[in-house]
Amino acid sequence: MFETLKYLIGAAGASGYGSKSTGEQVTESCGDLHSITAIITGATSGIGAETARVLAKRGARLVLPARSLKAAEDAKARIISENPDAEIIVMGLDLSSLNSVRNFVSEFESFNLPLNLLINNAGKFAHEHAISEDGIEMTFATNYLGHFLLTKLLLKKMIETAKTTGIQGRIVNVSSSIYNWFSGDTIRYLGQISRNKSRDFDPTRAYALSKLANVLHTKELAQRLKQMETNVTVNCVHPGVVRTRLTREREGIVTDMAFFLTSKLLKTVPQAAATTCYVATHPGLVNVTGKYFSDCNEASTSKLGSNSTEAARLWTASEIIVSRGSKAVQNLLFSSQFKIPQIISSRPPNFFFSQFTYGKVRSISSPAVLILLFLKPSSHLISLIIFSNKRLRAVGLHFVIGDLLSLLPFKVSASLIFRVDLD
Repeated sequence: MFETLKYLIGAAGASGYGSKSTGEQVTESCGDLHSITAIITGATSGIGAETARVLAKRGARLVLPARSLKAAEDAKARIISENPDAEIIVMGLDLSSLNSVRNFVSEFESFNLPLNLLINNAGKFAHEHAISEDGIEMTFATNYLGHFLLTKLLLKKMIETAKTTGIQGRIVNVSSSIYNWFSGDTIRYLGQISRNKSRDFDPTRAYALSKLANVLHTKELAQRLKQMETNVTVNCVHPGVVRTRLTREREGIVTDMAFFLTSKLLKTVPQAAATTCYVATHPGLVNVTGKYFSDCNEASTSKLGSNSTEAARLWTASEIIVSRGSKAVQNLLFSSQFKIPQIISSRPPNFFFSQFTYGKVRSISSPAVLILLFLKPSSHLISLIIFSNKRLRAVGLHFVIGDLLSLLPFKVSASLIFRVDLD
């Protein structure tokens, strides 16, 4: 209850900042960043765009890679309109393509620029099951594997820059609290990400898996950087619940109503960018590595998110995929020397459970009724009924409601009951 109250009022934590702090506020003490060169993925909109704006305001040179060069140029123009002296380089990058990642790094290295800061911010929520050109499920390929390879290939440059300049390099992986969907059970990563077809594809589950991978990547990379005795740190952040382009893509009356009813729990984009900006720049975080931050303060991770063995397994699997391709995945799965436990249930811990009346539902057609049952320990029952005459999307609903309900100070039982027309 106390933590929820702190979140709602924006009370400052040990860092001096809290859920209501903004990116500009947390970077006031970082000083002049003119000596910093930063690469920020996913900086064309939302949290990434605000992060880029704030760092440019503080003087950092920015490299903005994007799949759409036009979107990146538009983002650059917005920043320069506010900060005419900002130095911004726009480059092409499709994180779902390992070849594109390699080409980006090669082009960046040709500029002979230093690299002090890497912010792995880009994210994708794929509604339908799709496979990347490398044979990997698209959400995992974009949110995790592309960033894994990008970080791996840029690490030498970051280590050299830190050694030459004496300025500690920082890597920031943007995750999400939705990674907690996988609670207590280890994950058969490769069986989930390399299927050519999946009749039971769950887009929210795929997104949560990619965000868990971000957390485990941070843990293992931090350990390796320590062993290498580098002057580079890596940390992971949860930006908070905010309505960005990523969540707006899951449009529909249910999603809209969920956001409306929980509007007091949502952050603004400047507030959501604060934790990333804090971890990327704050002088108080020198030598802090391998940690998870939320609301600009260090936070604990789940048992699985803290599992060193699982982090090492994911790293090994990732190395094999980026070096040998997706065909190596199946061989790895059946290897007696590399056993990965089977995934068990995607049911979120304690606070959210969904149930459809019948069938395998891909969409919900008019008319539809949504009943959310909030069950408090006091046994008081609150029912919310939403009637809709519009076609609703089922995918992504868990993401919105589950993440928001996790903020409540009591356990919640929720059921979704629909009249359904099967596709």
